[in-house]
Amino acid sequence: MIRNYLKIAFRNLIKQKGFTFINIAGLAIGLTCFLLIGLYVKDEFSYDRFNKNADRIYRVSRIFKSNDGTVSLHLGHVAPAFMQHFQTDFTEAEQITRLYGLNSVIYRPENIEKKYQEQRMYFADANLLKVFSINLLSGNADKVLANPFTVAIAKPIAEKYFGKEDPIGKLLKIEGKYDFTVSGVFEPLPTQSHFHADFLMAMSTLNDKRLYGKEDMNNDWGGNNFATYFLLPKGYDIASFEKRTKSFLDQHLPVYDGRKGSEYSDLKFQKLTDIHLYSHLDSEHEANGNIKYVYTFSAIAFFILLIACINYMNLATARSASRAKEVGLRKVVGAVRAQLIAQFLSESLLVTLFALTIALVSTVTLIPVLNDFTEKNLTFNGLFDFEFLTLIIGIIFFTGVLAGSYPAFFLTAFQPVEVLKGKIKNAMRNGRLREALVVIQFSIACILIISTGVVYKQLSFMLNQDTGYKKDKVLLMRVGNSNAIDFESFKQELKRQAGVMNVSQSSRTPTGRLLDSQGARVTKGDSLAPTSTEIKALAVDHDYLQTYQIPLTAGRDFSRAFKSDDSTAYILNEAAVKSIGWKSNSDAINEIFVYGGKKGRVIGVVKDYHFESLHQKIVPMVMFINSDRRNWLSAKLSAGDFQSTIAGIEKIWKAYVPDIPFSYQFLDERFNNQYKAEQKQRTLFVIFAGLSIFISCLGLFALAAFMAEQRRKEIGVRKVLGASVGSITSLLSKDFIKPVMVSIFIASPIAWYAMTNWLTDFAYKVVIEWWIFPAAGALAIVIAMITVCYQAVSAALMNPVKSLKSE
Repeated sequence: MIRNYLKIAFRNLIKQKGFTFINIAGLAIGLTCFLLIGLYVKDEFSYDRFNKNADRIYRVSRIFKSNDGTVSLHLGHVAPAFMQHFQTDFTEAEQITRLYGLNSVIYRPENIEKKYQEQRMYFADANLLKVFSINLLSGNADKVLANPFTVAIAKPIAEKYFGKEDPIGKLLKIEGKYDFTVSGVFEPLPTQSHFHADFLMAMSTLNDKRLYGKEDMNNDWGGNNFATYFLLPKGYDIASFEKRTKSFLDQHLPVYDGRKGSEYSDLKFQKLTDIHLYSHLDSEHEANGNIKYVYTFSAIAFFILLIACINYMNLATARSASRAKEVGLRKVVGAVRAQLIAQFLSESLLVTLFALTIALVSTVTLIPVLNDFTEKNLTFNGLFDFEFLTLIIGIIFFTGVLAGSYPAFFLTAFQPVEVLKGKIKNAMRNGRLREALVVIQFSIACILIISTGVVYKQLSFMLNQDTGYKKDKVLLMRVGNSNAIDFESFKQELKRQAGVMNVSQSSRTPTGRLLDSQGARVTKGDSLAPTSTEIKALAVDHDYLQTYQIPLTAGRDFSRAFKSDDSTAYILNEAAVKSIGWKSNSDAINEIFVYGGKKGRVIGVVKDYHFESLHQKIVPMVMFINSDRRNWLSAKLSAGDFQSTIAGIEKIWKAYVPDIPFSYQFLDERFNNQYKAEQKQRTLFVIFAGLSIFISCLGLFALAAFMAEQRRKEIGVRKVLGASVGSITSLLSKDFIKPVMVSIFIASPIAWYAMTNWLTDFAYKVVIEWWIFPAAGALAIVIAMITVCYQAVSAALMNPVKSLKSE
């Protein structure tokens, strides 16, 4: 029986080649989108779950509060002084471990010419491997990080520095000063980890006074650079931990500006498996994902597949009229309704299986493209784990049944006499369901079109927004804080290089984050009082404002003519002046300003500029001269041969900074990279909006074909009576305007709500203007009418003799 169903199904599909092709193409596109997005979503939810104890590991984060109680900073790292008190006050924790990241130049002492600037380096406590599931390939897990100046390295690093040699016991020189003995080799952490390490160095090394010093670590409450993790017992209530943090902070943190520890700081505990998708703090190991994007793409995958199913239902409905007599005759000769339903559903499932085959091939082909786009390492094998495979089978069965359900259950419900008398055709003229399906299709399409327009506007706004500084032709170089470098001579030599207009040095560069704050005090009445909000710190040199062409609104720039500028001069931004409460920028000039305990005066106020991305508000900021904290060089280049200029800069670099490999990045590239996620989102919306429109038009094509088929005799009569092709085309087309118009009214409020919510992630954003909604609707109508008019004109041009002879 099943064989007979499949044979008839296959013959019917071959008989209607055009409809079959459209059916399979629409479903294949929908399934391909679903599979690709499914792989992406599955990967996003798998982060850090490779750890054996993933459900019991928590990271502690630190919140800083301004005097007014608002959160000024939320870091994913804490200060080193917390560790000793965590160990004594939270004894129920099975393990507490830390990571302290850095980047440095590394080379083998016997191969000094072969130096590398490494980024993924961490000092780690000896118990790190008891908390995280790191696969140690060689070395003793209990001792690999136990001794100072020992380092475990990832397998690719071992091959990079030692080739085929056994690295255990050999030396690596770090920062050109310290010899570390290789104590172990580990398998690289999976892609789905919120941090990746190439070097794990023993945390006890930092007890050395040349690096940090044990006493300094135990008393440092301000250097929040240590990622700290708790391994808790099974079933432990993390809420009980957080309830104890207030008394913990009051007991151990020093009083600051008259405030107890819990009044200016707070601690939160984050589940390890939540970090990647839910944590977007002011300091993270790496850029995390975003649960909003995961939900958005999941919804898009579902809607694209739904549109494909609706499209199939419309096509199946259009074909049903031509098979009405077949159903009636089969019933007359003894077929029962269940057999006819099975026949229609078998055809639907067969089409779905064909579409799935094409979708799987397409998915395999497109996975490399998806990997390039998402910067992931997705594989086709990800489709075949039990949960995902079960989901695919369920989707295929559901799609097949859903797509074939309407014709199967509707067409087989009529009695044979009704079918043979033609009553079924009259019944099928009532296309309420088909119109409803078209409304759903185009509502989804309009939502995606509107969303694409808003994302495009916001991205254009961010990329073209006046940042308040000149970002073009600025070369950034990370130089570190080496005291061995004569930076003034280095800068002057760079300025003499052809093509270099100016050079400055700073602790951070625009497009970075302003994380440092040292506490500010200003005159209030007859005494000095702390400011109500945090003021972020930026250490600069005398040439910083000139290099970035940041305008002053009051006062003057730093000057070498005033020796006091090197230690007691401050320049504020407008946001800082406003937060302090001075009436105008000029009122701030010469006011006493104490920062980090150092007393000085305000000499200038700069116009607010977007140091950080437009995701963040412009925060109060102070600039001051500090030669010990300037890690970055910024070179302003003139127009011309950049490659020649950069080659000259590299030559000078090697003369002054021989221990650090030369590397650079243009500021405008970093600026654009801030919005890489939004750029990708825009591209995805364009793709998905295009696909939804394309598949929806296939549905309209089906509906137009169905209506033309149903009204063929009417069209013939009208033509015989003198109706023109234009009037018939208009008659057939106007019926399709209504569902598309309805879809616009449904889509507009949904799209407005969704995009308003999306824009909340930006401190500076566009207004969703009213014209976007009718513009999206007009685009949908134009595309729909082009699709419908093709069928309408074809029907209008048909020979009326053939139409009237058909019955």
